[in-house]
Amino acid sequence: MTCISGSPPCCDINPKEVRAMLIYLQVIDAPEDRDQFITLYETYRGLMFYVANQILQNEQDAEDAVHDAFLSVAEHIKKFSRLERHKTKAFLVTIVENKAIDLYRKKTHRKEEILWEETTGLAPAYEPEDGLTRCILKLPARYREFLRLKHELGYSTKEVAELMGISWPAARKLEQRARDRLEELCREEGIL
Repeated sequence: MTCISGSPPCCDINPKEVRAMLIYLQVIDAPEDRDQFITLYETYRGLMFYVANQILQNEQDAEDAVHDAFLSVAEHIKKFSRLERHKTKAFLVTIVENKAIDLYRKKTHRKEEILWEETTGLAPAYEPEDGLTRCILKLPARYREFLRLKHELGYSTKEVAELMGISWPAARKLEQRARDRLEELCREEGIL
């Protein structure tokens, strides 16, 4: 079997994934955007599945979350061309975390607010050196993700709302809650 990009046998892509890839590529018009999407898919699919599976604890649901995430990526592929490599990885992880949380919420019929507060996301693989970073990592995943998209990756509140699949007023409220909670944590840490 060959990789989607046509390189020698190296990938572990089954026919189901090839069908999914055809769906994703139909959303993308420009050939260079399609090439970029294929590269993202081949590079980050495994990581995205791992992240979704950590949240959902179910392989089939994790596959669904990854599929939904890649559909969103395909629809917004132009935004990836301006991102640096490390920001691309963080952005993809954020998207799949959001999709996994959305799927979890649908499966359990729980209110969105409760899940946002309870979900902490993945633990960092490093020990933060400064107080602000420690405070940010203590935030619930949804708050961290909003702040990352808005302040690190430079998206507007409206763009973040679209990427997270929420309304603009809900995004504004989420931003306010994230800032309030971060301020509270910074005061506890003695930063403010």
